[in-house]
Amino acid sequence: MGSLPPSPSPSPFLDHASPTEEEEEDCRISKTRLINLFKSQQNYLNYFFSHLDLSHTLTFTHTLLSSRGTIFFTGVGKSGFVAHKISQTLISLSIRSGFISPLDALHGDIGILTARDVLVFFSKSGNTEELLTLVPCAKAKGAYLVSVTSVEGNALAAACDFNVHLPLERELCPFDLAPVTSTAIQMLFGDTVAIALMGARNLTKEDYASNHPAGRIGKSLIFKVKDVMKKLDELPICTERDMIMDQLVELTSKGCGCLLVVDEEYHLLGTFTDGDLRRTLKASGEGIFKLTVGETCNRNPRTIGPDAMAVEAMQKMESPPSPVQFLPVIDHPNILIGIVTLHGLVSAGL
Repeated sequence: MGSLPPSPSPSPFLDHASPTEEEEEDCRISKTRLINLFKSQQNYLNYFFSHLDLSHTLTFTHTLLSSRGTIFFTGVGKSGFVAHKISQTLISLSIRSGFISPLDALHGDIGILTARDVLVFFSKSGNTEELLTLVPCAKAKGAYLVSVTSVEGNALAAACDFNVHLPLERELCPFDLAPVTSTAIQMLFGDTVAIALMGARNLTKEDYASNHPAGRIGKSLIFKVKDVMKKLDELPICTERDMIMDQLVELTSKGCGCLLVVDEEYHLLGTFTDGDLRRTLKASGEGIFKLTVGETCNRNPRTIGPDAMAVEAMQKMESPPSPVQFLPVIDHPNILIGIVTLHGLVSAGL
């Protein structure tokens, strides 16, 4: 009999012993444990709010507001991500801002700094080597330096022109190490100051929308009916004398779900929808072959002007007594120039 093959060595990553009930319990997160974590984080954030020096915060805000140049932010690690996000928030509010990587700054990017600029350092400890190395280089450029830190008596605060202390009781991390509470208060601080600057600069809703043209908010405040309507050459047009059955191709081929009834000078006389077609066919049967569009069209359709906001068109379509799928666009005096459809508005992102 041949010898049996050797048994495979057990993987160092596999524990063949079944976990005990206590171990399985430790691997699960109970609802109570999760609630307690959120409550603890809330308490730590409340500590920040109740201990924040608002006079220093006001000075910081005024410093940014009075900047004649660009407000730059920098940071390392998680604080760097926060600094970059706050910079992006200011940009979206029409405030000149930017993020400088500490490492890249020492390899040429610091060339963007001028004596008109403010450079804000975000750091929990205020003792990060990369930031401390950057300080004298930024000072040589003449920029005004502000540190935002959470540890008292740190080297960065001593080296900068001004420091804002963000009170931190402790991190939510059980070892008080992972930067989760500290970054949360950094974000709260920076974004709140950003909104204060927004108010001080009297930024309007239209200004904000112009910075977000691809978003739904921007589109709803920027796009007008004339920007999203179908133009005259795309319209399903007929006259009131045309026979209904002769206009079926026009009714169905233009993707509007209706016929727009006009006179020789393109004054809008009414509309005839595919719903009108079904109702007329049900009521008249074969008599539909003898009916003109003008005999059954809606002589009082909802309309809208080309300079109305596109979102207003959507609201008008959805208004009582019943929603509609389109609005003829008319110019003075009642001249048809286009049509806006619900499908077109939705496709435009409204």
